Amino acid sequence: MSRITENETIAAIATALSPSGIGIVRISGPEAFAVAGRVFCAARGETGQSECHIAQYNSHTVHYGYIVDPKTGRTIDEVLMLVLKAPHTYTREDTIEIDCHGGVLVTKRVLEAVLEAGARLAEPGEFTKRAYLNGRIDLSQAEAVAGIISAKNDLALRNSVRQLRGREREEISQIRGEILREIAQIEATLDDPEHLTFDGFDEVMTRQTEGQIRRIRKLIDTAEDGRRIREGIRTVIVGRPNAGKSSLLNALLGEDRAIVTEIPGTTRDTLMEEVRMRGITLLLVDTAGIRATEDTVERIGVERARTAASEADLILWVIDGSEPLNEDDKAILAVCAGKPLIALLNKSDLPVVTDAETLQSMMAECFGKQSQEDTNDRIDENMFAPITISAKTNEGLEQLEERITSLFFAERIAADEECVITSERHRQALLEAETSLKKVRETMAAGMPEDFYTIDLTAAYETLGTILGEQPDEDVINMIFSEFCLGK
Repeated sequence: MSRITENETIAAIATALSPSGIGIVRISGPEAFAVAGRVFCAARGETGQSECHIAQYNSHTVHYGYIVDPKTGRTIDEVLMLVLKAPHTYTREDTIEIDCHGGVLVTKRVLEAVLEAGARLAEPGEFTKRAYLNGRIDLSQAEAVAGIISAKNDLALRNSVRQLRGREREEISQIRGEILREIAQIEATLDDPEHLTFDGFDEVMTRQTEGQIRRIRKLIDTAEDGRRIREGIRTVIVGRPNAGKSSLLNALLGEDRAIVTEIPGTTRDTLMEEVRMRGITLLLVDTAGIRATEDTVERIGVERARTAASEADLILWVIDGSEPLNEDDKAILAVCAGKPLIALLNKSDLPVVTDAETLQSMMAECFGKQSQEDTNDRIDENMFAPITISAKTNEGLEQLEERITSLFFAERIAADEECVITSERHRQALLEAETSLKKVRETMAAGMPEDFYTIDLTAAYETLGTILGEQPDEDVINMIFSEFCLGK
């Protein structure tokens, strides 16, 4: 994104370019009213129309009229125009929004008339960038706007709304405020040793620093959940050939996306689809059946299934309950080691050969008593509790949904007050701030003079400021806003 000239007036189409009921052209800047006045004619009576003077209108009012070509005077469309006066606007600049009919051609013609009248075409994210530069929102809130637009599920949307309302800013600002007071106290004591003393300061400083490290670590620890909220849970379906993996994929999607036949080994490659489930997104990966095989193509598919399982956030292990367990099932469990696992005893609509007790016994034998300690902390006692399902009749799918949501997203994440980090940029800044504060702790432990503390305290303060954009880096800011859509 090029450097913004703040005295320019910008315009763009703020709605999707597709046939719809309404199209919106947004204008913002010091000449917004003058530009609108060159293209908008207010309707007077049934037949007459007169040139309007936008600046005379009250703020936050709607006006009916027509958009005309400033060169030819021809009417382009019948519209409603919103007049929004600074500073009570999204950008804190004078703003006009023209609501025209939602055809692609007519919306483009309205925009062309506005540009001909003196506005410049806005760059991606430039309206939000002006809101940030004009102090209406901080950088974390600007990123939340992008998060709201790109949200794939309810959790991602709610989290972005919390961030836009300032939940993350509040948490970061509180920590920065504490650090700033510590720096000020050190500087004041160094400047006035006759009246101020460092007696007992290290003990207080140690408690405060430890508290700040804990709060930052708590935020960092939410980042993995944040990634899954934003991108989705990479969920890999594994099992022996013909266990019903593709049928399960189709059942979760609600459509026949994967080919299903009675012939074992039909699926030869991985297939990825997205599905929304109870407010979250699953990135479902159907894989080839894992078994020993001499078929070259199938062997490649099996290897890809193993690779997909190693990269998964969650593994759905599908077992054919109408067949006995064998050595291939043990090999599959070995592939699943170290990953959150849900065992699905499929084909409950057929006579049962392998029941839940038999499956649990084999899982306990394969994983052993130490399995839950060796795997990550998301695997709990439910790992050894298979869910009986029928991908054919959809039996058990509701229980599967409940298990997934309880496994990954506890109620604390859904709570309005919880702050979850979804930005990798924010996570990296928090890690750097944590490192700086740990250096402060080391400096105190080494008995160094108090003025040495301020070096790393200042580094932590400034690093946290980059999250809010209070320590602006033009390249980072341009990168963030370049990823926005046009018109926002």
